Formats: sequence, structure tokens, C-alpha cells
Amino acid sequence: MIKNDLFLRALKGEPVNRPPVWMMRQAGRYLPEFMAIREKYDFFTRCQTPELASEITVQPIRRYGMDAAILFSDILVIPQAMNIAVEMKPNFGPYLPNPIRTAKDLEKVIVPDIQDTLGYVMEAITMTKEKLDDAIPLIGFAGSPWTILCYCVQGQGSKSFDLAKGLCFTDPKTAHGLLQRITDTTIAYLKEKVKAGCNAVQVFDSWGGMLSPEDYNEFSFQYIQQIVDALKDFAPVIVFGKGCWFALRDMANSGAAALGVDWTCSPKNARYLSGGNITLQGNFDPARLLSPPSEIKKRVHQMIRDFGKDRYIVNLGHGILPNVPLENAAAFIEAVKEYKG
Repeated sequence: MIKNDLFLRALKGEPVNRPPVWMMRQAGRYLPEFMAIREKYDFFTRCQTPELASEITVQPIRRYGMDAAILFSDILVIPQAMNIAVEMKPNFGPYLPNPIRTAKDLEKVIVPDIQDTLGYVMEAITMTKEKLDDAIPLIGFAGSPWTILCYCVQGQGSKSFDLAKGLCFTDPKTAHGLLQRITDTTIAYLKEKVKAGCNAVQVFDSWGGMLSPEDYNEFSFQYIQQIVDALKDFAPVIVFGKGCWFALRDMANSGAAALGVDWTCSPKNARYLSGGNITLQGNFDPARLLSPPSEIKKRVHQMIRDFGKDRYIVNLGHGILPNVPLENAAAFIEAVKEYKG
């Protein structure tokens, strides 16, 4: 039995005294204890070593006491498992030396056995659950199929993902073939995560906002819908699409338990666009954590008032930035815990 179940109750839409709070990318690069581990081990070693991944997951909980933990990992472990090489280059980011750009390239892409290829993630979940000792829930996550495709085709990060979009528009058969394989792998992966102990899962569609609403339905949302359909009876599913305000109504009708909102969509519009009956999560601008702590607290309280304390999870509108001062991150969490509606 989870001792602090505020997050799970908010996902169910139950009334709460205050909304729960956690931060995307809370386990990571703004924490000195994380930096100490980063100096010793490269990125994918941290992801693939259960002892390290579980330790990194609980670091922010020890320091700040969020209402949920999110497992330290990366969305690109999925293509790695699918026989697509992924490297993480310092000062560059993800690099995929053999991008998938033709039907022939697609032939090499597999739907893997999850325990064989990603068993280390399940071990990390088991270790993390032991460390958390049922104090708070644990979130597992995956990238959306479209967001994963962006990296698999582009071969690296991009401001436009022109090669990824180009494949979709010139060879949709290959694009849909890749998207379906990613989707099938992601469903199997998230189901194993839930079996291993994750209490909820989140799908990150980081690059969904790159697509027009029409193209979003074809190349992203229909695959997210498959994931929600497959997972919703096993665990609550949160769908977060950055820049995808136009899809909030469809997302609200998908069977997801909650929707993430970025900072470009106001609480009022997010409630309106989503129909007003689903839990929303967000949407503090991560750069606003560079404001003085007193300003952060004031703005967090206003954000809660704007969203309403029920059917709401306080979070950022995207991942926390590496240059956020520790006391500012603390102010964000404290503001929520101090809130009295």
C-alpha cells in the first residue's frame, strides 16, 4: 500500500487537500549528487546499471520529497533494443550512426524480447521500489512512437526534424512500418514496467508539436492511442505532448488518466480544450525556476488557483534545466506543499 497516494488519487480525479507535485527530469543534471555519478559513468552505463539508475531515481526524493518518483532512464533505450545503434555524445546529444531512411533500412529493425533487451530496466524498478519502500508511487515512461521515429530517421536532435518529416511525406509506408514496430515494442516495454512495479506510466511526445494537426493524427496520435488502449487497464497513463494543445480534446477522449500541458497553453485554455473533466499536469515554464524563490512560490500558487487543486498535478511544462539553483527547485516543491486552497 502506497503511504503517500496523493498522485494516484489525483490521477483518479478524487478530491485532494492539495495537488501532488513532481518535476519532469527531476532525477538528473541540476543535482550535485547526480553530477558526482555522471563524472564516473557515461550516460548509457547509468541507464543500463540498475544500481545506478535506482540511486539516481531516489536522489531528488531524498532531497525534496516529491509526491512521485520517475525512473531514471532514457526514451532511446527503445531503439537500442530494436537493433538501432544509439550513442550519447558529450556536448552533442544523441547520435544514431545508422539512421532508418529506406524500406531496406527498416528490414534490420526488430520488435525485441523485452526481458532479453531491456531486463536491466526491470531490475532498476525492483531496486527502486525497495528504496522507496512504498512511500510514494513510481512512474515509468517511454517516448511516443513519433518522437522515437524523429531520432531514428534524423540520426540526431534537430530544430526541424526535416528528414524525419520527409520520410513520412515521401515514403509513408516505411514510416508507418517503423512507427508500428516502435509502438509494439513500447506497449510490451511499458507492460513489463508495470509488472515490475511501476504505478503509472507517461508517454512523452516531445516532438509532436512539429506536426500540423492533420499530420499529427496520422503519424503520432493514432500510435499513442494504441499505447493507451493497451495499458489503461493495467496502470494509469499520462500523455504529454509538447506543443500539442490542438490535440488535447482527442487526448482527453483517449482513455488516458491525465494529460501533460506545456507552458505555452494557459490553464484556462487547457481546461477548455480538454473538456474540463480530465486530470491535467503541468505547466510551469522550466526557465521560470530561474526567478527568485519568492517569485517562484507566488507564481506556483497562482498556477494552482488557475488550474484548480482537484484533477491537477503540479509539474513543469518540460524538463528541469541543468542551471536551476537547488533552492529554486526547493521553492517550487515547497510552494505546493504549503498551498492551502
